Amino acid sequence: MSQIDLSIPEVSIREIRLGSITGYQGTAEDLVEKSCCGHPGNRGRGFSQCAGCSISKAACMVSLIQDAAVIIHGPVGCSSCLHEFEFTYLVNANPRRGIKDPTTRRMYSTNLKETDTVYGGARKLAAAIREVNERTEASAIFVLSSCASAIIGDDIESVCDEAEAEIGKPVVAIFCEGFKSTVWTTGFDAGYHGIVRKLVKPPVQKRKDVINVINFWGSDVFTKWFEPFGVKPNLITPFSTVDGLGHASEAIATVQICPTLGSYLGAALEQEFGVPEIKTAAPYGIIQTDRWFRELGKLLGKEDVAEEVIHQKKEEYLPKIEELRKKLKGVRAYVTAGSAHGHALLNIVGDLGMEAAGASVFHHDPKFDSGFEAADLLSRRVKDYGDVPNYNVCSKQEFEFVNVLNRIRPDILLARHGGITLWAAKLGIPALLVEDEQANMGYEGLVNYGEKVVDALENDEFVKNLSKHAINPYTDWWMEQSPDMFLKEAKKKEVV
Repeated sequence: MSQIDLSIPEVSIREIRLGSITGYQGTAEDLVEKSCCGHPGNRGRGFSQCAGCSISKAACMVSLIQDAAVIIHGPVGCSSCLHEFEFTYLVNANPRRGIKDPTTRRMYSTNLKETDTVYGGARKLAAAIREVNERTEASAIFVLSSCASAIIGDDIESVCDEAEAEIGKPVVAIFCEGFKSTVWTTGFDAGYHGIVRKLVKPPVQKRKDVINVINFWGSDVFTKWFEPFGVKPNLITPFSTVDGLGHASEAIATVQICPTLGSYLGAALEQEFGVPEIKTAAPYGIIQTDRWFRELGKLLGKEDVAEEVIHQKKEEYLPKIEELRKKLKGVRAYVTAGSAHGHALLNIVGDLGMEAAGASVFHHDPKFDSGFEAADLLSRRVKDYGDVPNYNVCSKQEFEFVNVLNRIRPDILLARHGGITLWAAKLGIPALLVEDEQANMGYEGLVNYGEKVVDALENDEFVKNLSKHAINPYTDWWMEQSPDMFLKEAKKKEVV
């Protein structure tokens, strides 16, 4: 297990802690082998079109806590990511969770300007914390650093500590400036680092009926899944409360929907508070769902309940899955997503009888903070279903992605993030966006997703017509080049 140091305010970035990489082109099996034998070398880029920022991922984790307020200490442009979470919270995700009266998001910016970068922004931040506290009466205030505040050297931690003593509630500094890491999911770790340091309290008493679930904002499948085991979920962090996070140390266990998202928090809760993390990866696909329920049953001492759940679900859903396999046999699918969710989609592709034509994931972690080999969903995928050709690690570089997609020309694109499906449509390829990550989990999720794939394939007239009129911004010259043209030779990094 990676040693997590909560005595320091800043989280260790993924490149250092996990040896994460953002540039690779080859096969999934080759990448797994290189990850097991040392660590794969990262292939940096001689040209980059775009990049994700850690600040948006940190904001993602803290802005959806119902009774918290968020201040981004930087120019107002750095707060542009916050509108996404306001929309997600109020319009998209609340119906899935059954929240009838959602709280208004409390999100602010210190609006650093040129004079602040010369004279410092610490006083401005201190004043902002006081004002936000008076205006919102939030139970906790999170302060997110930006590139600007980090470059000028504002002592954000000291300002937050002084403000905390003054207002009598947690003021949590989260260091997530974008230039620090090329792996945008380091922002998840930064957010959780601050939460565990300042909000999670030592357990008063252990609760055998509560399991922490580290999740995004999709629909809740865990409440129903946990019922036969006599437990209920404590959902972290979307829609949680500051008090609920404080009691996360009292749960009997922690599970997560995505190791990329929850690797750090799960390991921190186990290391600091003795809350065991379920050792296997999330339940996507039949084989992995069986493993997950059995691991859950073993952890709770209810193996017989797990076997009964598996039996009932297979009896109900396997006939439907078999019908979908007949319809999808021979379909070539290409996957693009974040690391672990991309691997999850590849499991689904295998179980639905489709052929994995390739994948483009945003980064690759050779290891996880838990240290559990069972958490490596890509390794499991290769062993369970076979290799994946045309496997690319591509940090949201759309020029590479479009080049690969144009060369492979799959029957369908399966995407996790909005905006990417547009490129498939321009090429006349049907695409399916994964909007609700929990709707694809388990046996019922496999049926749900398979039906959507069938629907997308049968309704392809629009994208075919669009491709006849769409203009590709990339030149014919580029589309004829090898997609790894701008990838440099691999340089290996040591993991500490």
